[in-house]
Amino acid sequence: MNPIGGGAGGAGSVQQIMEMRQQLLDKSKLLQELHEAKAGAPAEPEKSAGGGFADTLKTALDGVSASQSKAGELTEAYERGEVTDIAKVMLARQEAGVAFEATLQVRNKLLSAYQEIMRIGV
Repeated sequence: MNPIGGGAGGAGSVQQIMEMRQQLLDKSKLLQELHEAKAGAPAEPEKSAGGGFADTLKTALDGVSASQSKAGELTEAYERGEVTDIAKVMLARQEAGVAFEATLQVRNKLLSAYQEIMRIGV
């Protein structure tokens, strides 16, 4: 009993492996050609559907502002007795807090990167 090519099933198995190998080689060659074609093309700045960094930043800040507004509204509604689910109010406040903290961290990183760039001598 030789598992590699012995018996009637061995030849079919080897043939399947060879076909799979050829498919992999063909795909690899295609990917390499695509990569080479892209590397040879002139570099164009990629434009996102959102319009760039400023639009992305504005969208993120608008989201933080909206979460803070929602938390404020829920807090006021709870104080007036309109909302009785304290967990919902606290969750909204925590989400707003986390979003604000994340915004502060991004601002700090951007400021640090800007300062580092300004220190580089040209």
